[in-house]
Amino acid sequence: MHGTLGVEMMLQVYHSSFVDVEDITKACGCPLLPLKSHIKGPAPVSEQDSTDIVDEAITFFRANVFFRNFDIKSSADKLLIYLTFYINLALKRLEGCRTLAEGTKAIINLGLENVPVPGEHGFPFPGLFSQPQSEEEAELFRNYLKQIREETSGRLLSVAYRSNGTPNKWWLAFAKRKFMNVITP
Repeated sequence: MHGTLGVEMMLQVYHSSFVDVEDITKACGCPLLPLKSHIKGPAPVSEQDSTDIVDEAITFFRANVFFRNFDIKSSADKLLIYLTFYINLALKRLEGCRTLAEGTKAIINLGLENVPVPGEHGFPFPGLFSQPQSEEEAELFRNYLKQIREETSGRLLSVAYRSNGTPNKWWLAFAKRKFMNVITP
């Protein structure tokens, strides 16, 4: 048999399972989904044995980071996109950190940075979320993003570093990816 065998692989983006979020509070068109977190903030508390949006974002990250386009099927997908971007940003900050202690310091510093909301300079996805209709809505969304970023950072450290405190190259290698052609600062 001459020629090449052509196998076309259909790649599909992973979507959030949180599709029925009608009764959840929203800010800027984003559902404020429950989190398994002890971090103070506006997010409702989720059961510790259930999957939350942070679990989904970390689980799907290594597949979703390859996509330049993301078909949004629910408002929770918007949050998944934001968290995929944030994980990519956090991994870039962890890239040069050779120990868990260095990585923890880098993540804490990332958490201290200003968190822009839609309509403000530095928000990574203009048009993905609606602009806040009031200062109260802007602060609610900013506080939710701060809380979810902090929760994501803590969980990300546990996969980006092994139990002995050394970097996990299978995670940190993804720092080189550029998600949806968005340039991270």
